[in-house]
Amino acid sequence: MSGKGEPDEPALAAQVMELLVARGQSVAVAESLTGGLVAAELTEAPGASRMFRGSVTAYATEIKRDVLGVDGVLLKERGAVDAEVARQLAVGVRDLLGADWGAATTGVAGPEPQDGKEPGTVHIAVSAPGTGKVVAQRLMLRGDRAAIRAGTVRAVLALLRDELILPRVEDAP
Repeated sequence: MSGKGEPDEPALAAQVMELLVARGQSVAVAESLTGGLVAAELTEAPGASRMFRGSVTAYATEIKRDVLGVDGVLLKERGAVDAEVARQLAVGVRDLLGADWGAATTGVAGPEPQDGKEPGTVHIAVSAPGTGKVVAQRLMLRGDRAAIRAGTVRAVLALLRDELILPRVEDAP
């Protein structure tokens, strides 16, 4: 545990892995500001090859558009730091890499603003299988680049874990 009572990333990653393995499902990750840190955490968990399909580090806007299928008009009008961009990244990486679940991060780690957004402005998203459900969250994180990126990793892993814990439709009474 970190000093703030939050679970450490490896513990979250291990929880995610256990939940995915129990379901027989997989995950893929699209990362912008985290630059591969989410993938690194997921692959730290023993047995990660059973559930981790891969990742795309889509730092450049044209990669978000051309590789992961984010709407070019959306990117032009709102910029890459946007909830709908995060949603489309999560769906795009899930589809591209053939995973059951997709997770995504996009935001500003700083030190300078980007697209009119202040450092610490982050959007994360998780795309669920089958239902088309995509959950996004906006975060306002504080600290330097490392702190913002670490906070983003924790948040997206926690969001994925929480979505995996929700009862599946076939489990409902």
